[in-house]
Amino acid sequence: FSFAHRCALRQAKRIVVKLGSAVVTRGDECGLALGRLASIVEQVAMLQNHGREMMIVTSGAVAFGKQRLRHEILLSQSVRQALQSGHNQPKDMSVPALEARACAAAGQSGLMALYEAMFSQYSTCTAQVLVTNLDFHDDEKRQNLHSTLQELLRMNIVPIINTNDAVVPPPEHNSDLHGVNVISIKDNDSLAARLAVEMKADLLIALSDVEGLYNNPPGTDDAKLIDIFYPGDQHSITFGTKSRVGLGGMEAKVKAALWALQGGTSVVIANGTNPKVTGHVITDIVEGKKLGTFFSETKPAGPSVEEQTEMARSSGRILASLQAEKRSEIICRLADLLTEKTEEILAANKLDLEVASSRLPSAMLKRLSLSVAKINSLSIGLRQIATSAQNSAGRVLRRTRVAHNLELEQITVPIGVVLVIFEARPDCLPQVSALAIASGNALLLKGGKEAANTNHVLLQLTQEALSMHGLREAVQMVSTREEVEGLCRLDKMIDLIIPRGSFQLVQDIKRAAKGIPVLGHSEGVCHVYVDADASADKVIGIVRDSKCEYPAACNAMETLLIHRDILRTPLFDQIIDMLRTERVRIHAGPRFASYLTFSPSEAKSLRTEYNDLECCVEVVDSMQEAVEHIHKYGSSHTDVIITENAKTAEQFLQQLDSACVFWNASSRFADGYRFGLGAEVGISTARIHARGPVGIEGLLTTKWVLRGDGHTVADFSEQGTQTYLHESLPLEQKEILQRDSS
Repeated sequence: FSFAHRCALRQAKRIVVKLGSAVVTRGDECGLALGRLASIVEQVAMLQNHGREMMIVTSGAVAFGKQRLRHEILLSQSVRQALQSGHNQPKDMSVPALEARACAAAGQSGLMALYEAMFSQYSTCTAQVLVTNLDFHDDEKRQNLHSTLQELLRMNIVPIINTNDAVVPPPEHNSDLHGVNVISIKDNDSLAARLAVEMKADLLIALSDVEGLYNNPPGTDDAKLIDIFYPGDQHSITFGTKSRVGLGGMEAKVKAALWALQGGTSVVIANGTNPKVTGHVITDIVEGKKLGTFFSETKPAGPSVEEQTEMARSSGRILASLQAEKRSEIICRLADLLTEKTEEILAANKLDLEVASSRLPSAMLKRLSLSVAKINSLSIGLRQIATSAQNSAGRVLRRTRVAHNLELEQITVPIGVVLVIFEARPDCLPQVSALAIASGNALLLKGGKEAANTNHVLLQLTQEALSMHGLREAVQMVSTREEVEGLCRLDKMIDLIIPRGSFQLVQDIKRAAKGIPVLGHSEGVCHVYVDADASADKVIGIVRDSKCEYPAACNAMETLLIHRDILRTPLFDQIIDMLRTERVRIHAGPRFASYLTFSPSEAKSLRTEYNDLECCVEVVDSMQEAVEHIHKYGSSHTDVIITENAKTAEQFLQQLDSACVFWNASSRFADGYRFGLGAEVGISTARIHARGPVGIEGLLTTKWVLRGDGHTVADFSEQGTQTYLHESLPLEQKEILQRDSS
């Protein structure tokens, strides 16, 4: 049976790679695209050497032969012209039309020699197999072909298969794909399909010169790439012309793909000519990444992620046009539902915890776990957001009189469709949903499977609250087997990605995002610096809270910097005793270790985010050295100074360029709820758009609105009748609070 989902392609053992004429040949159709071919050979050899059974169905013999014959003809003509140079005969150096069969005969050996030379660089052996239609329709010949290919694969040899174009007859007009047992080998698409089914291949990768299958001919205004194609969807496709070279067009590819799919082979049609992906297109497909068009017989129960995004955007636009009071009503209703359905939420969370308890570390289990207190806190935070919604989308930021009867306004508007990817954090779902609703954004959510049951209940409550204004689809959970990397490629559908989770998750999303801005933080390597003028009482309280209140949080202290003068003082002993009492494991920095006869284990790195009851302790000589240490080893998240010296504190606050910088306060205050934002979609350590805890403001952008009275630019030219005023106009109080964005 064929694979139902892309992610299952990783299990493919036997793979057929079909190289179309447009992939193998150069743009002038004379000769081969050697660089492109070399990268394809490298990928096939790598997969072969990793235990897969690879077969190649290749075009190119005609093009190779055409190049060779043209060269021979031109050489022959030049010799003849030289011999006849004494006669006054006109010189005709044009090349006559070349017959395709002759070109194939002349090019086949050269093409195979090229493949052998390329594969030999990877210690991979190849074998040439030429076939015709009769080899499949004659039972004895078909069995012989099957047994030959089977033996080659057994010996770890890559068969390179092509139609024997030197002798093959032209395809019959009415001969086509009619069922599992009948297929006409009229081009390499049908050959690859027949071969894949005959050899029981798991996967057929058909490389062409287009990204995949489109609903309309590529290049037309309404053309959209189809991610997954199902049998029976042909009626929704308008096919264009065939490729610039070769016999087959996209219609032939689709028919061949459906025939192979019916025979139990999965199929992907993708672009093998795009220089951005050619070097890894085959390996990416085998890894299950979202490239080209995947053919599947299994239709999902729900909408595709593209359809979900379209629905979310449509509902999001209506949400943005609602009056702020109505958006607040939705959020307040969600807050009520959280408290009303607490038992249901906790029951689902208990199921998730039971499954995760044996495989998740304690830090992630803490994030996964919900409680009555946590849900009540969520509800309170949502009500704060509901209040803030009064002052969000549609607010006039500035108004300028450009000229007489020509006024310009800058107004806050939603970003559009926001994708939030989060790990074991179910409390994140209602928080970011409320922020998206308040700011008028559509929201796509991709939660971790660890919290599947909890997320399902919370999503139902969120959509129930949205239903009061008919906007249930404005918040969607991507529940298909869609890979995160595939979501990050939807640059024409998603406007912003916010990853909430580990440093590794954030980095993976940033690498995978193709043209979509990512709002996220790096590690939460937060520092607390204890200055020489620090108060003992404040030090103990702040250090304890920063490290021990919730060690798994990204705003927990990971490195404690201590001024050298505090060493071997009662305050230093109190700090160490408190950390030991709280069962915090101490890792000594290199300077701190040098002061001790028997030191704790030395820190492996000064950039470590422990996310547990562990921290690094290091010694510095001054506040300036503390700032330099943080700049070198910190992550620009949250850093704290504890001192009674106001001048030292102000210098620290001004010099340090972290997103959050505190004086005599715990690092745990770096939180949207504690900042009065109600909640946060994340903490950004970026330096543009939004920084620190990101609330509603971070989900807004602006647009300019110009109101005129028939004005033209010509009115302001030397011959014009108007002059620019550029007067700033005051905003009315109601506009400062909220402008109806409708």
